[in-house]
Amino acid sequence: MAFLHCAVLVRPGSVAERVRIETDAAGRIARIHEGVEPVTGDLRLGTVLPGFANAHSHAFHRLLRGTTHADGGDFWQWRDSMYRVAELLDPALMFLVARAVFAEMLVCGYTAVGEFHYLHHHSDGSPYAPAHGMELAIADAAREVGIRLVLLDTCYLDGAIGQPLSAVQRRFGDGSAAGWLERWHALREVIESDRVTLGAAIHSVRAVTPTAMAEIWRALGAGIPLHIHVSEQPQENADCLAAYGKTPVGVLAGIGMLDARLSIVHATNLTPADRGLVSASGCTVVMCPTTEADLGDGIGPAFELASGGTPIAVGSDQNAVIDPLLEIRGLEAGERLASGRRGRFMPAALLEAGSVSGYASLGISHSVLAPGDPCDLVELDPASVRTIGSTVSQLILTATATDVRRVIVGGAVVADSGRLANAGTRHPEDLLAEAMAALADA
Repeated sequence: MAFLHCAVLVRPGSVAERVRIETDAAGRIARIHEGVEPVTGDLRLGTVLPGFANAHSHAFHRLLRGTTHADGGDFWQWRDSMYRVAELLDPALMFLVARAVFAEMLVCGYTAVGEFHYLHHHSDGSPYAPAHGMELAIADAAREVGIRLVLLDTCYLDGAIGQPLSAVQRRFGDGSAAGWLERWHALREVIESDRVTLGAAIHSVRAVTPTAMAEIWRALGAGIPLHIHVSEQPQENADCLAAYGKTPVGVLAGIGMLDARLSIVHATNLTPADRGLVSASGCTVVMCPTTEADLGDGIGPAFELASGGTPIAVGSDQNAVIDPLLEIRGLEAGERLASGRRGRFMPAALLEAGSVSGYASLGISHSVLAPGDPCDLVELDPASVRTIGSTVSQLILTATATDVRRVIVGGAVVADSGRLANAGTRHPEDLLAEAMAALADA
C-alpha cells in the first residue's frame, strides 16, 4: 500500500487540486480524496496527468532513427532498410534494444506500451530453443525498466496477398493460423506476470488471408485485445480491392471483426464508406502521427472518426519520435493542416486519446485514474521555458517529454528527470549506446 499526493491532478475534462491517492498492494487505486492536505510519508507530486499509453510500437525500428532520411523514397523503400535491421536481431540483441527503447519511452512519459511483435523465429524460420526466445526477451526488458507491457504477438503468414513469405520474412511466419494459435497459447502460459500481458495482432490483410483472420478471430477469447494494420498506404487498398473486391475495412467487416475487441492501426487512407463502417463498429483507431508524417503516409481522418464516436488512441510506431505529448499534439496538428481550422481536438480529447483510449485499446483498463485502475501517473513541469504561462488544462499543448519529471507505474516511481529508478538508475541513452554497439558487433 502506498499514498501519493498530487498538488494538481489533470484528467480528461477536469482539474482537481490537493488530491491524495491510496493504492493497494497490487499498485491499483483503492481510494481518491480531493481537496485534502498531504500526510507525512506521502509521495508528494506537483502537476500530474494520467500515464500515457503507447498503443503501437515496433521497438527495433528505433535503430533506424536518423539514418534513412537522406535516402528519400517512400514507405516501401524505408521498409527494405527495416528488414535489413530485422535480419540481425536475436534474443540477446532484442533484449538490449527493447530495454533501451522501453527505457526511453518510460522517461518520456509512456507508462504502458503495446509492442506489435513479429520477429518470432531464427532468420531461416526455425523456432528458437528454448521456445519463445524473442518474446521472453522483450518481456524481460520491460520488467527490468518498469514499463507496463502488452505484447501484441503478431500473426504474419504471407509476404503479400497471394505470395509466400520472402527470405527476409521467413522468421515472421508460423505456417498457418493454427500454427500461430498453438504458439500463442503456449506463449501465454509462460510470459504473463503483474505488468506483462499477452495480446494479439494480425499484421495486415497483406500478410493474412480473410480465412485465416476469421479462424484467429473465432479462436481468441473475447477479453484478448486484437490489433491490425489497416490502410496505411494506398497500395494496400489497391491490392486488397484487386484480390478481394473490397477495401481492408470491407474485408474486416465481412468477417465480422469490426467491433470493440478490435483496434485498427493507422487507418490513414480510408474511403468514405470505410469511415462509416469504422464509426459504427465501436473499434478503436490507433493513429501514429509522427510515423505517418515521417513515412509520408498522409493525414488520417482522426477528427471525422472521433466525431462519429470512434475512440482514438496513439502510438509511436517506428519510434522515430518518442514523445507522447508530441504524438497526441500531432492529431490536432494534422487536423489543422487538413481543415485550415484550429481547435478541432480540445485538450481533454487529446488527453483522453493519449491515456484512457490507449489503455482500453491494450486491454489494461477502461477508465482513467478511478478506483481499480492502475496507479500510473506522469508529473510535468508547469513552469519550464516551454510551459510557463500555460493554463493547466492546456499543458499537453505546450509541454514535451523534456518536461516530464517523475513517472509512476503501479504506484511506484520508475523514472525521475530522465533517469530510470531501477535498472541501475541508468540513462536511456547509455542503454541505447550499449544496444547499438552490440548490434554493430553482430
